[in-house]
Amino acid sequence: MSDAYPTDRHVYDYVITDSKTERKFVETLDKSTEVCVYAKLPKAFSIPTPVGNYNPDWAIAFNQGTVKHVFFVAETKGSMSSLELKKIEAAKIDCARKFFARITSDNVKYDVVDSYERLMELVQ
Repeated sequence: MSDAYPTDRHVYDYVITDSKTERKFVETLDKSTEVCVYAKLPKAFSIPTPVGNYNPDWAIAFNQGTVKHVFFVAETKGSMSSLELKKIEAAKIDCARKFFARITSDNVKYDVVDSYERLMELVQ
């Protein structure tokens, strides 16, 4: 259970992270006073795209009044450079952006982040 991180704001008592980037993200997310609750999305949660199903990493709910977007769906990546993403992965992320833009209100946002700091830039 070395990949399990004990949490206070996650929907479960522990969260399993897939990378160092995710682990650092969770550590900061869990301590944030702006975050109400968050969840690592299960593999079964996927968005159909023309290049295959896509599974975002996180769903985050912020405390109302602390940020512009109350709900956020995030993909965490170690690098924000699209040149470093595989073409299929980049296509899935582009499809997810369009998908969430069509089905959500101004309170919900989807994007790719490499850190909690980047997440906060997008929601404030």
